[in-house]
Amino acid sequence: MAYTASVKLEGDSQTYQLSPEIKKYTLMDLGFTKGKSGAFMFERSLDPTTPYNAAYKVKMTVNADLTGFKLSTVTGNGMQRANIFKNEAHPEAVEQLRFILKSFIDRGVLVDA
Repeated sequence: MAYTASVKLEGDSQTYQLSPEIKKYTLMDLGFTKGKSGAFMFERSLDPTTPYNAAYKVKMTVNADLTGFKLSTVTGNGMQRANIFKNEAHPEAVEQLRFILKSFIDRGVLVDA
């Protein structure tokens, strides 16, 4: 998956874009880690009761020059993409995802498209 300017998660009605005011230090404050290539990576459990053995996770990567990003929901082992919006079967995971993405919007990392 290539870095893009906007992302719409499978099954979601909202589209997200990188904010033009995004800053590297804000990413670090939010829990992103910087990889060897310079990209910033974020991975968090969507299980509100425990961070361990989660059924689903959110993964986000922002490229080194802050012009593109990847965003996906994946299974607990991080190997396969997952549609948590399907049939409204995972309301807690959807709520946790919305909370995380809202914090990114509030801090100037993402904007609603």
